Amino acid sequence: MKVLCVVGTRPEAIKMAPLILALKNESWAKVRVLATAQHRMLLDQVLGVFDIEPDIDLDIMRKNQPLTILTARLLLDLDDVLEAENPDIVLAQGDTTTTMTVALACFYHRIPFGHIEAGLRTGNMTNPFPEEMNRVVVGRLTRWHFAPTASARQNLLNEGIADSDIFMTGNTVIDALFSVSRRDIPLPFKLDSSKRLILITTHRRENFGKPFKEICRAVLSLVERNQDLQVIYPVHPNPNVHDVAYQILGNHPRIILCEPLNYLPFITVMKHAYLILSDSGGVQEEAPALGKPVLVLRRETERPEAVEEGVVKLVGTDFQQIVNTVQYLLENKAAYEQMARGISPYGDGKAADRITAVLRSHFAKCA
Repeated sequence: MKVLCVVGTRPEAIKMAPLILALKNESWAKVRVLATAQHRMLLDQVLGVFDIEPDIDLDIMRKNQPLTILTARLLLDLDDVLEAENPDIVLAQGDTTTTMTVALACFYHRIPFGHIEAGLRTGNMTNPFPEEMNRVVVGRLTRWHFAPTASARQNLLNEGIADSDIFMTGNTVIDALFSVSRRDIPLPFKLDSSKRLILITTHRRENFGKPFKEICRAVLSLVERNQDLQVIYPVHPNPNVHDVAYQILGNHPRIILCEPLNYLPFITVMKHAYLILSDSGGVQEEAPALGKPVLVLRRETERPEAVEEGVVKLVGTDFQQIVNTVQYLLENKAAYEQMARGISPYGDGKAADRITAVLRSHFAKCA
């Protein structure tokens, strides 16, 4: 059976890699990998880590590309790919424009689509934007819903998805993390072991403008207030992030701004971090498994499990809220240790095996 696995961004590559490798070990599956390259450089970094080479590359990325143009170009190119490849099943992960357009193109071609990390919801179509809309659309077009958690499964049931089409598997991001976390990779900068390290990641569209300036001001205030802090911030290349970050944070000796890190060095920095400030979904999943508290720079999250466990906290983008929460964790050892317990509500490292088993069983019945 021909299985087409689609990746477009760095997080998709991280979360699809364990599944691609698992499927390649299956005798019934002929695996083809399609890279849309929605994020060119960041995608290539991760595929290299897992020694995965795309069979098809759309090279879709363009500088400052509007979502409408990106969506239109993807649909046109995917139409050609599906026509030529004629796969028996297509698999994609998450909530990107790549995943939404793949699901839609599969619907038009009547090709069954499997959604990895299905069922995440905030209930707010504008936050995160456009990811929440992408998830809802994909949820209506999916044949196999591979939900990472019980709450994701319940979201799908609430939307009328048949229970027989939902499979609770855990999240493949934990598979990837466990496979590489024992490696300690040399970093392109020097960490000061005498200081507590804060790792920053932020790239969400809804934080562009004033919210992102508030985040940067809060980080600068914290570093100036606490002489024992060092900050590492791998800056997203989008000008809405890059230019503002360098303007506000670029001249402080204890704030290191750098290019986006490869996957392995990024995991190494996470392991060294005292705490993490992030608007990333993947970081909310990975960091708790490493025992690192995460303060989420968003008002809402589609990953409530770690919040409910008390190892992730929503702080939004308000200057004072960020400063007060970080300062409290810096000064209150008991509160910090409660958030740094090292739990993994998103999986046990075997999600790819469970997804593969579901597909193996389905195609065995079809044979």
